[in-house]
Amino acid sequence: MTGPCAPVALFAYNRPRHLARTLRALAANPLAARTPVVAYADGPRGPADEAAVGEVRAVLARARGFASLRVVPCEANLGLARNIIAGVGETLAAHGRVIVLEDDLLTTPGFLEFMNRALDAYQDEERVAAVHGYVLPVPGLPETFMLRMTDCWGWGTWSRAWKLFEPDGAGLLARLRAAGLTRTFDLDGAQHYTAMLEDQIAGRNDSWAVRWYASTFLAGRLGLYPGRSLVRNIGLDGSGTHGADTRLDAGPCVAPARFVMAQPREDAAARKAIVRHLGRSRPGLLRRLRAAARRLLAPEARP
Repeated sequence: MTGPCAPVALFAYNRPRHLARTLRALAANPLAARTPVVAYADGPRGPADEAAVGEVRAVLARARGFASLRVVPCEANLGLARNIIAGVGETLAAHGRVIVLEDDLLTTPGFLEFMNRALDAYQDEERVAAVHGYVLPVPGLPETFMLRMTDCWGWGTWSRAWKLFEPDGAGLLARLRAAGLTRTFDLDGAQHYTAMLEDQIAGRNDSWAVRWYASTFLAGRLGLYPGRSLVRNIGLDGSGTHGADTRLDAGPCVAPARFVMAQPREDAAARKAIVRHLGRSRPGLLRRLRAAARRLLAPEARP
C-alpha cells in the first residue's frame, strides 16, 4: 500500500490491561508506523472508576509504534455510545475515513493492510457502508464477501456512509416494522437485534451499534467481511457485558486473510452459513445465548 493510511479511532474507558494488549497487537501491524491513532478516553462514572481511568490514560501516554497518538480525554463520563458517535464523527470530519477499535480488540498483523485496502477499494461505492475485520468463526466462507449488515468489532467507514446514521431508535424500529423486515433484520431469527433495539428505546441499553446496523440495513447498504477473522474480542472474559458465547469467539488472531474485491451484493450462501452457525445451541444454553446476542451490539453497558 502506497497511499496515506486511514486513522484509527480507539475508544477506551477503564480496562488498562485489555487496552495495553490492544495497543501492542495494533503496533505489531506493519502499517502501524504510518497510522495516526486518536484515542478517546472516557471519564469516570464515579470515584470507584477514577483509578482505572487514570491507569488507562497512563497506558495511552506510554504507547509507541504509531505515526502519532493523540489522546482526547473526557472529564465527565459520556458512555460508549456518545463517545463513539462523537469520536467517529469528529475523525471523519477531519479525514473522510476511519478505522474504529475498542479497548478489548486484538488485531492480527494484517488487519491494517486489509482495512486500508478495503477502504480504498470501496471509497466511492455507495452500496457499501462499512468494512470489517471481525467475522464469526464459520468455516468455508469466501475470501471476502458482503452482507446487508454492519458490525462493531474492528470496522471502518467513510463520511458518505456515516451520514446514514440515525440516532432515533424508535424511528428505526417503526420503519423496520412497517416494512415487515424485523425477521430479516434478525438474521431469520438467529439473532435478536430487534429486541436489542427495543431495549435501546426503553433505556435498557444505549447501543450505538444496533442503531448503526438498523440505519444501514434500512438504506439497503452492505458491509464487507473477511473470510477469516482479523479481530478477536478479549472482553468475553467477564470484564465487560459479553458472556462467554463460543459462537462469537473467533479464536486466536493467527489466521491470515487476503483482500480481494467482492461484488457489491449480499452473498446468500455466506449469509445462510452464518445464520446456521448462530442458530446452533445446546439444550440448557438457549436462554444464555439469547442474552449474549442481545448484548452483542450493546457494549456500552460495561461496568
